[in-house]
Amino acid sequence: MYKSCMVAFILFFSSFSVHSVADDLTEFDYPLLLGDWYWFSTSDDGIESEGESYRAMNIKFKSSYNFVIRLLRVDGSVDEWTGKYDVDETNIVFSSEGQLEQNHNYMLTYNQFILDGARFTKLAPENLPGEWRSSKISGRDVAEGISELSISLRPDFLFSAEVSNNEGKKKEHRGIYYLEDDHIVLIYEGGQQDSQFLLGSDTLTLSNTQFGMEAVMQRE
Repeated sequence: MYKSCMVAFILFFSSFSVHSVADDLTEFDYPLLLGDWYWFSTSDDGIESEGESYRAMNIKFKSSYNFVIRLLRVDGSVDEWTGKYDVDETNIVFSSEGQLEQNHNYMLTYNQFILDGARFTKLAPENLPGEWRSSKISGRDVAEGISELSISLRPDFLFSAEVSNNEGKKKEHRGIYYLEDDHIVLIYEGGQQDSQFLLGSDTLTLSNTQFGMEAVMQRE
């Protein structure tokens, strides 16, 4: 059943044409869907469809309701298609110019996406997960006594963050994060925070225009 679902999915996307991809982050009703999802064949021979064998699949969902599909063939070449999608609590509809809409059932957690029985895992940029501590904080919040920020970003998209003030008091948040382009959104009990990030080999710069703060973080 699992293999037949994957073959059907590959057959459908093999007829897609190319669309442009939007890259602006906007308000979105299903934020955990956003990001890069990957499926990998458990066999070195991949899954065969119409004479081609596929080893992996990547689906990128954008907040603009655009998607990108990439299929990795066993020979190393990549097929790519784009289109639009619509989504509710249990179904996702893919469409592309000149093609009929396709309706699929799905289940979703913060790092697992199951599409018609095929399990996809969300992956973060390679250097982003880890333990980070601020070396410099600037902006309006500094005047309010914030002295240090530390954040732990796990590869499974869970996070914990701790803010310390000049009096030694600390406040901690735990929750889920998701990414789109250069934005990182932290979702925690009672709120969420959208920041832009710039990632270096051992530095992470977070900037938030809403709070007027920029933090330069060092990897621990």
